[in-house]
Amino acid sequence: MLASASPRRVDLLAQIGITPDQIDPANIDETPRPREVPTVLAKRLAMTKAQAVSAQHEGALILAADTVVSVGRRILPKTETAEEARACLDLMSGRGHRVHSGICLLDGARQWARVVTSRVQMKRLSAEQIAAYLDSGEWQGKAGGYAIQGRAAAFIANTVGSHSNIIGLPLFETANLLQAAGYRLS
Repeated sequence: MLASASPRRVDLLAQIGITPDQIDPANIDETPRPREVPTVLAKRLAMTKAQAVSAQHEGALILAADTVVSVGRRILPKTETAEEARACLDLMSGRGHRVHSGICLLDGARQWARVVTSRVQMKRLSAEQIAAYLDSGEWQGKAGGYAIQGRAAAFIANTVGSHSNIIGLPLFETANLLQAAGYRLS
């Protein structure tokens, strides 16, 4: 069972031959706690989502994930308004940021959790480039206000780490957790 409504995560799982039997997104408060660092937030949210969904589906193998984008210790929002997205893009323009994904696999009393961090270097963006990207609408609901698998790919100068993590689910680590739980990958 996948505890996420993200179509990107479903697509990523399909790349490694996994189709969730069921999708049940967790509805939790994703507000960072005071002084919470990005890696701790990503892991906590993934674990909380898995636990919330497992309470409704006893005995199911639950996979949950959450992605957090940060510049230094500053956690960027999952943008809901064009103003939020513009502020994120302005902040990341010409500098590096990190994408942290917490993943949690819950199988009854057994739980596995990891955080994967990738570094991303964004080119300096002009006001026109930001405006055109905002007009595309791709930023809506995205951590940090962009999607690397879309038009924003043209803004990315360099990445270090897992590309699938930047999209929303680190596949290498997810496959390893599933295998540790006894799930057979095809």
